[in-house]
Amino acid sequence: MDIAYIPSPSTGVIHLGPIPLRGYAFCIIIGVFVAVWLGNRRWIARGGKPGTVADIAVWAVPFGLVGGRLYHVITDYQLYFGEGRNWVDAFKIWEGGLGIWGAIALGAVGAWIGCRLRGIPLPAWADALAPGIALAQACGRWGNWFNQELYGRATDLPWAVQITAGPNRDAGTYHPTFLYESLWCVGVALLVIWADRRFKLGHGRAFALYVAAYCVGRGWIEYMRVDEAHHILGVRLNVWTSIVVFVLAVVYLVLSAKLRPGRETVVEPDREGSDGKDGADAAAADADTAAEAKPSDAADAAKPEPAEAKTPVLTKKDAPAEAEAEAGAPEAGKR
Repeated sequence: MDIAYIPSPSTGVIHLGPIPLRGYAFCIIIGVFVAVWLGNRRWIARGGKPGTVADIAVWAVPFGLVGGRLYHVITDYQLYFGEGRNWVDAFKIWEGGLGIWGAIALGAVGAWIGCRLRGIPLPAWADALAPGIALAQACGRWGNWFNQELYGRATDLPWAVQITAGPNRDAGTYHPTFLYESLWCVGVALLVIWADRRFKLGHGRAFALYVAAYCVGRGWIEYMRVDEAHHILGVRLNVWTSIVVFVLAVVYLVLSAKLRPGRETVVEPDREGSDGKDGADAAAADADTAAEAKPSDAADAAKPEPAEAKTPVLTKKDAPAEAEAEAGAPEAGKR
């Protein structure tokens, strides 16, 4: 009996002459554009300048790709360094294998560098980008569909994904865990947008909410996956990672709300006319200059103004004498 299912692409790459066009790469690229577009809109709404999100993303994205690949290779090293494996495959990122935990961790390092160069706070930038990152993950998960990977247990549900026979996989219909996670990420993005508008989240709390909400979904989705993974106490490694990161995100939410309530009033100081300093530094410098000028201004104000020189007023008695002096002046000059 035939059942309904989601068909998988027969191939994950299309060759345009000598140039391979890979579905996995397209999904990642689309996700990056969505994240930058939405992040830019949110950044401007918070008082930032257009283009700042993209400028910092130039640092964050490459770091994130490297971090995501490193996490995958380290946690699944047996796929590349085990017996009969080729370590060169560890560099074939187009074949899939990006760990979101490493991508976020090392991507944050790149974002910190970019924020430092622009003189803006990293938490504010992360808050603006948080829902965009979730949507980027939603797009990126469809790259797993092109590669026929990250599926769950066998099922005959109408939305099951069809997997063809291949290396390390058997043909059949399975739970489309990539689809579950994609939909969950869309829900996380909507949650963060709603909560940010409702509670005016700031100082990194919108980003922390995104992390916590994503970890909840990733935890139960991991239980459905059947791909090879390391286990600790009978639980998949990524489940433990989700638990630890979830706890850290919640702790940050609570402490940040107590220590730094509210939202940043200025997310990107004006740098015009600061000669390399941001607006805050320039304002501080102006305040110091004004403070130094006040004592001298006060001293100048305390000095009495000099009396104006009075022009003598000639009387009628003085007029003949003055005329006589003017008349005698030429005679003196002849001598």
